[in-house]
Amino acid sequence: MLLITLLLAAADCGNLRTQTAMTACAGQSYAAADAEMTRHWKVTYAYMKGRDAHDTSRGGGFGYAAAALASQRAWLQYRDTQCVIEGGEFAGGTLQPMAQAQCKARLTKARTAQLKALVWRT
Repeated sequence: MLLITLLLAAADCGNLRTQTAMTACAGQSYAAADAEMTRHWKVTYAYMKGRDAHDTSRGGGFGYAAAALASQRAWLQYRDTQCVIEGGEFAGGTLQPMAQAQCKARLTKARTAQLKALVWRT
């Protein structure tokens, strides 16, 4: 029961009374986090392309933009598979989709912070 309470609090869905509503709320939280990450990804990717254009000292291998793209693709795969694992605690139950959506929202928010840091720390 404690885990369920934590899951609901993480998605700001504490006042909802049906599992359908809680799952929908978790899905909306994930969609908002994903949209924010996409906005920051575009900024980060453009920044990395700009670094590629101005940095001639690398000498072969991945450019910054290519490395950022490979990293993002790998991260998306990680997020999706990690959340399948985390949702597996509730396999076959009505909590599974909500747990997966909350996992995706949590990891996506963390990735957004990473993307921001790539641009703002330099």
